[in-house]
Amino acid sequence: MDWILDLLFKDGIAHSILLLSFTIMLGIKLGKFKVANISLGITWILFVGIILGHFGLSINEQVLNYTKELGLILFIFAIGLQVGPGFFSSLRKGGLRLNMLASSIVLLGAVITYILHLVTDLNLSTMTGILSGAVTNTPGLGAAQQTFRDINGASDPTIAQGYAVAYPLGVIGIILTMISIRYLFRINIEKENNTISSLTEKKSVKLVAAHVSNKCIDGHTIKDLMSCIGRPMIVSRVKHSDGQVEPVNNQTILRIGDLLRIVTEEPALEKLVLFVGEISPVNENDWETPNKELVSRKVVVTKPSLNGERIGNLHIRSSYGVNITRINRAGIELVATHNLQLQMGDRLTVVGKEDSIKKVADLVGNSMIRLYQPNLIPIFLGIFAGIILGSIPFSIPGIPQPVKLGLAGGPLIVAILMARYGPYYKIVTFSTTSANMMIREIGISLFLAAVGLDAGNGFVDTILNGGYYWVLYGIIITIVPLFLVGLFARLYYKIDYFTIMGLLSGSYTDPPALAFANEMSPNDLPAVAYATVYPLTMFLRVLTAQVLIILS
Repeated sequence: MDWILDLLFKDGIAHSILLLSFTIMLGIKLGKFKVANISLGITWILFVGIILGHFGLSINEQVLNYTKELGLILFIFAIGLQVGPGFFSSLRKGGLRLNMLASSIVLLGAVITYILHLVTDLNLSTMTGILSGAVTNTPGLGAAQQTFRDINGASDPTIAQGYAVAYPLGVIGIILTMISIRYLFRINIEKENNTISSLTEKKSVKLVAAHVSNKCIDGHTIKDLMSCIGRPMIVSRVKHSDGQVEPVNNQTILRIGDLLRIVTEEPALEKLVLFVGEISPVNENDWETPNKELVSRKVVVTKPSLNGERIGNLHIRSSYGVNITRINRAGIELVATHNLQLQMGDRLTVVGKEDSIKKVADLVGNSMIRLYQPNLIPIFLGIFAGIILGSIPFSIPGIPQPVKLGLAGGPLIVAILMARYGPYYKIVTFSTTSANMMIREIGISLFLAAVGLDAGNGFVDTILNGGYYWVLYGIIITIVPLFLVGLFARLYYKIDYFTIMGLLSGSYTDPPALAFANEMSPNDLPAVAYATVYPLTMFLRVLTAQVLIILS
């Protein structure tokens, strides 16, 4: 029986793994329970760790720190790979306004945190933990802890304790703010949706048939037509007036009476009517060919050598007589333009003869098994580079000592850059959604379990000795920035309520709040706004947490 006591209570590797596993398992199980359709989800791992730590269960300090840092790196890096492709595009056009508003929320939260520190004389490091919990941002917590340890050579358990105290009402506070804005402006969900329905048409891929009736283009080529339209457009097939259907290339001559099958984007439709003639939805029966010579198939890019290669460089149309009409990338439809770069996992819709399509499939790979094989070298290369980047000190005017991006910021930036620019350098960063989620969930689970076990000792004493005020500080940090920016977005920019809900959820990187917004909304505008502001917000949360710790 001694071996059981050693396993349960002695400070060994087996005991550490056992306790971490139990903490994660129980936390995930409790996270499945909902109250008023709201759940704290995986954050229950933190609370289970705190409870176990309060009752004296602990693990070796070196193992604890290693687990904490490894979990944080895995979590942050997986997030960077996920948001990287959309990070820079989210800063352009309409996304710029939303990101400015989200950045204002982050800045207001940091300013309020610092003011509360001055007014209450509570340690700024503790206030940073409260801030991370109030805005439900776990990477910010990790960045704060790691920065504090780098500066002081020891951990501050009150950072995690402040996070744990503020987190539950942080989740609830976001939702209450959404509800308050709705009732303040007397927003009727159905009426609001009807009002914006005509204004929210996205730049989506359209499949249309265009009847050539404009004499000005009679005798001109497909290439001439595409130059006139000036928008991304693919003409995949033409049906002549005699009923013959054939694939097209840039030199195909247009004739009055031809029917063109076109893949393009919403803004190009008006020009199509102007330059070609009447457009209509595609009727598949119009494109039937004798013996079904022309078929449409989907093939998948699975050859690493094609990662980052431009479609035009493959000469698929001229070499095989096959047209790539559109590309599905991570659920998003793209027009297959000449300059579009392919990425691993792209699903190509191709049109041509069956035997020609088979050759194209061999060219791009089309092996689903290849997609399920993990690309581990880019992951560890990115982590390696991220740790080096995170260890480089740099100076910011007004801050007394050099700043480091740390084990949170370094891997995050490298992952974003690799995901965005990796294809240019033949670096394959593709992973299936399930693989990315697995890395993220393992990382955040290890991190939260280690943080909870570390913070549990003395947690209750801290709360009883004035820590209950931290709840009030957290509520202020949660609600005030959201409410002020939400009002400004509605009154000044006239942003619709659904987008505001996504903005508020994304500025706190809070999935439960997004789930609540999606349930209330009859459209996908909350999810679109959330995804637009999420990458920049995540980066700013990590950076502001580090800056506050340096100022402490």
